[in-house]
Amino acid sequence: MTSPVPVLVTGGAGYIGSHAVLALLDNGWPVTVIDNLTTGFRFAIPEEAAFYEGDIEDGELLARIFAEQGIKAIMHFAGSIIVPESVENPLKYYHNNTVKSRALLEAAVKAGVPHFIFSSTAATYGIPKVSPVSEDSPKEPINPYGWSKLMTERMLADTVAAHPMNFCALRYFNVAGADPEGRSGQSTKGATHLIKVAVEAARGQRDNVQVFGTDYDTPDGTGVRDYIHVSDLAAAHVLALEALMAEPARSMTLNCGYGRGFSVFEVLDAVDRVTNRSIERVLSPRRAGDPDSLVSDPSRIKAALPWQPHHADLDEIVRHALAWERRLSELRGPA
Repeated sequence: MTSPVPVLVTGGAGYIGSHAVLALLDNGWPVTVIDNLTTGFRFAIPEEAAFYEGDIEDGELLARIFAEQGIKAIMHFAGSIIVPESVENPLKYYHNNTVKSRALLEAAVKAGVPHFIFSSTAATYGIPKVSPVSEDSPKEPINPYGWSKLMTERMLADTVAAHPMNFCALRYFNVAGADPEGRSGQSTKGATHLIKVAVEAARGQRDNVQVFGTDYDTPDGTGVRDYIHVSDLAAAHVLALEALMAEPARSMTLNCGYGRGFSVFEVLDAVDRVTNRSIERVLSPRRAGDPDSLVSDPSRIKAALPWQPHHADLDEIVRHALAWERRLSELRGPA
């Protein structure tokens, strides 16, 4: 068992980053958060975490954080994540996700930080020819978001080959749900995640849910995705850090998913079940670049880490998302 060391979480006020902060704190790790709060929320950062409002491109600030907090590991979540926006504004994505990651890496190397966990994505695979998708599947992104993440994976691999550092890149599939204790969740207005959208519709915050494409090569014609509970994902980050610390010469790239896909209709059926109401479904044409099925092969992460999902039930994921939506209404107050 490794002893906890001080960890810097970039983007720790965002959806996944805030859950990683909770997982670290729950397991006794000293946590520092850096976030520029452009898409993150100050209320998502627990009092027990040190907080610096700023940008990961600010080398002077990073040097100060590393020195003041004695940082020995980085979990890097800061970045932009909306695929259609990346197509419309590719330079924003290459700046936020690639150029700024390079600045963070440079500061980490200067400070001698030995361990780096990177928030990557299944978008690095593009439209896979085979599903489930393994880590060895071809990396052929079809949008700037996927490319910006894959470029950072490449930078990490080259950096650790030249410096005393190791890394783990975790490629997320579809992240959903919220902290079971109601401490954090997906808080972004206008979010595009299906379960978030469906829960908002069930609460009357949207008129309907658009179903993009019903002619896919899947059992019911709608796209199939692998949904992973955000708390299970956060737990994987802590275990990955422990593995990096236990074997300093080892680096890893791991899929994060359950290896089980659900169609759009199956997800909406689950939301109807949990909320005991029927969401209006608007059938719309396919979106460009959406694969029929995107499901992970999780065998490598289960072999590399003692990771056992605890929230893999789709109805439970929906229940937690719904509970957070109610909590979010309380936090925001009257509209």
